[in-house]
Amino acid sequence: MNNKTLDGVIFDFNGVLLWDNHLHEEAWRRISTRLRGRPLSADEMKTAVHGRVNRDIFGYVLGRELADDELRPLMEEKEALYRRLALDSGDAYHLSPGAVDLLDFLAVNRIPRAIATSSPQVNVTFFIEQLDLRRWFTTDTIIYDRNLYPGKPAPGIYLEAAQQLGAPPERFVVVEDSAAGIRSAHAAGIGAIIAIGPADGQPALARLSGVEAVIATLEQFPRRLVAGAVEATQ
Repeated sequence: MNNKTLDGVIFDFNGVLLWDNHLHEEAWRRISTRLRGRPLSADEMKTAVHGRVNRDIFGYVLGRELADDELRPLMEEKEALYRRLALDSGDAYHLSPGAVDLLDFLAVNRIPRAIATSSPQVNVTFFIEQLDLRRWFTTDTIIYDRNLYPGKPAPGIYLEAAQQLGAPPERFVVVEDSAAGIRSAHAAGIGAIIAIGPADGQPALARLSGVEAVIATLEQFPRRLVAGAVEATQ
């Protein structure tokens, strides 16, 4: 990793700040079984689900593009199922290891930060309430899927996040867990990409263009990447 220092951090959410992929996978397995008679496989989860917006995932499951009036109730069904699974998880539903400490560090040092998530608004509202995200983020710095531009791996969501934080994309670090998200950040011209994931998936993440380091948890986030931003606020 080189010695660059950057101005702020943009986080993907699911799989990064919140380890809830197992809940989304279970919801998608049930939805896929109902719609096409079989669940999504582990490989399909990696290539067609993680990091993707609902419109694209439902298009994959059904094998065709869906009109808005057909898509809307399906999205509502899937996300309601996810939220029910989350609430049923009780105390196990919390921010990922190291997340609170890292976010507190960024907040105390007034380092710009944002979330760029493929989740729809209804889930973002749920996250804000259940996980107390107002401690670290404003509503303007939580960028979510509003169908304004193509979803990841297209770069739009990271371009918008950088714009909201007031600096060019190359001035930010992105933390991502999916191939689609990493490609999105790279296409946006992000200054540094930190991939996060379990050991068995780290070699594949490390091979993706733009990835500077792969970590297992946010406890390992290389804070020196924003050391210059810390010094500028002191």
